[in-house]
Amino acid sequence: MASEETRTLKPTTAHPSATAPEDGAAVPTPRTWAVRLVVVGIVLSALNLRPAITSLGALLEEVRDGLGMSGSLAGLLTSVPPLCFAVFGVTAPRLARRFGAGAVVCAGMVAITTGLLIRPYTGSTAGFLAASALALMGIAVSNVLMPVIVKRWFPDRVGSMTGLYSMALALGTAAAAAVTVPVTEALGGSWQSGLAVWAGLAAAAVLPWIPLVRDKGAGSTVGSVHARVEGAGPVRHMHARVEQPALRITRSRTAWALAVFFGLQATAAYITMGWMAQIFRDAGVSAGTAGLLLAVTMVMGVPLAFVIPRVATRLPHQGPIVIVLGICGLAGYTGLYFAPAGGAWAWAVLLGIANCAFPLALTMVGMRAKTGAGVAQLSAFAQSTGYLISIPGPLLVGVLYQHSGGWGLPIALMVGLMLPQMAVGVLAGRDRTVEDEAAR
Repeated sequence: MASEETRTLKPTTAHPSATAPEDGAAVPTPRTWAVRLVVVGIVLSALNLRPAITSLGALLEEVRDGLGMSGSLAGLLTSVPPLCFAVFGVTAPRLARRFGAGAVVCAGMVAITTGLLIRPYTGSTAGFLAASALALMGIAVSNVLMPVIVKRWFPDRVGSMTGLYSMALALGTAAAAAVTVPVTEALGGSWQSGLAVWAGLAAAAVLPWIPLVRDKGAGSTVGSVHARVEGAGPVRHMHARVEQPALRITRSRTAWALAVFFGLQATAAYITMGWMAQIFRDAGVSAGTAGLLLAVTMVMGVPLAFVIPRVATRLPHQGPIVIVLGICGLAGYTGLYFAPAGGAWAWAVLLGIANCAFPLALTMVGMRAKTGAGVAQLSAFAQSTGYLISIPGPLLVGVLYQHSGGWGLPIALMVGLMLPQMAVGVLAGRDRTVEDEAAR
């Protein structure tokens, strides 16, 4: 295991100036414990990137009643995650350059913990939204920096590490959807307690990043190449800093295609997380079963989020995967329209497969750039632009639902958005890099 980890880090430290400091002393590679700590940090952080959203989806009706929300306002609530991801995610590369990616992710986990702990007890819709925004801010910066950390620490295992991260993310998403209602009932039926309990998982995710807070090179090659030595005492800086000009990312057609693909898959994901349980409940399914159906949708990402990135990195073009996922989504939405309760489990599985466009998008971010700096810039651009694109979707679903009195129009909207998602996904999957396109 140690030898594999050492081989993994060689590409990162192979730069001549990174391996030989000015005094001529040899620079050892980072210690095995640091690599393992990063793996633990990645997994625990990924587990916390969706429970803030899916736990709310499972209890949305109770939260609406408790805070006196209308359907349109609830739609606004389900649009807050992509809004926060767009606004705060774009700041992640700059924060990582200044403080280090490990420190930023650590602060993100603290923000998630604080937001989840206080939001159920604010007593007002405005307070609930503000506390949710705090938690989502932490999720936003972590979303952007995870591909950067993977690229820096595991440059020859981008597919497998992205798969591990995506699998943990899907597991956390599914767990929150599945157990929030039972936990709420076990805690006396208080939706406040059912939501606040997830702050404990977020607090655990803070711990692995604490030893890496001072190490600005830990997990980031954002704008420069760093080599670090983990010594017994203070961390030594072997400063092989190679300033790289920022890419003109907006000149890259692949970057735009990836951003739109990311935005449309995020739209589908947040509509699913925010509204699917309610669709089943309105069709006569009990609250507990609706939560389990949402969990099934999310848990499909656990095995597939590990497999899809590994398959994607072995293909010259990821378009075929995009098409397969899109067909599953279209079939799931069609089933929700015609027989939401009768085929509920089948639709949940199909939509769970379709939602695996998210780990595919993350994998393509790592594949469509040559360097860590390029990945950081592409990740920030694709995710921030993508989440901006996704903001109207959940809100529009809430408005259509309230004014049409049913789910026909919202589901038609979901079907309509899946078609362009497939088209731009095929474009984003072409074998090319944003550096080459921006240079032209």
